[in-house]
Amino acid sequence: MHLNPYGEDAVNLAADLANSRPAGAGELADRCRAAGLTLERPVDAADLARTREALDAWERVVDAADESERAELVNAMLARAAAHPRLTDHAGSSWHLHYREAGQPLGALLFSLISVGTALHLAGRGMHRLRRCAVTECTTILADTSRTGRQRYCGRRCANRDAVRRHRARAA
Repeated sequence: MHLNPYGEDAVNLAADLANSRPAGAGELADRCRAAGLTLERPVDAADLARTREALDAWERVVDAADESERAELVNAMLARAAAHPRLTDHAGSSWHLHYREAGQPLGALLFSLISVGTALHLAGRGMHRLRRCAVTECTTILADTSRTGRQRYCGRRCANRDAVRRHRARAA
């Protein structure tokens, strides 16, 4: 997976994994490959545990009360995942940066990707661009990558449900 200047791929992967936690190491590997990650070694239960740890920390970032708390939590994640960035070409692909050491297990790799990707996303697009769906009973996390930065719902179903609710409240 390549981190773009806004961290979009990493935060979308984090949201996907947080909204539907992988049940096992095989599922985690499959979903990471589907997101574009190149897995350099087998995925095991330790990777799943480290990924869950990263997602727990990330959900605290999502649910932060304000921008200062959000920045503090992201900085704590970055400190725990600290590694020197390095150039790589995956044996022939285009050159790009990895924000991790070579040969890391998947759990550590995801902790780094999610930390750096979230920092890039929030700094580049805005500290408000990570949230839960605006529908009260929906707990789905969304990374707002829209052009306008006003995404409030996880999808059309929740947007429509909320619009109907508002319409009925006005009509009553």
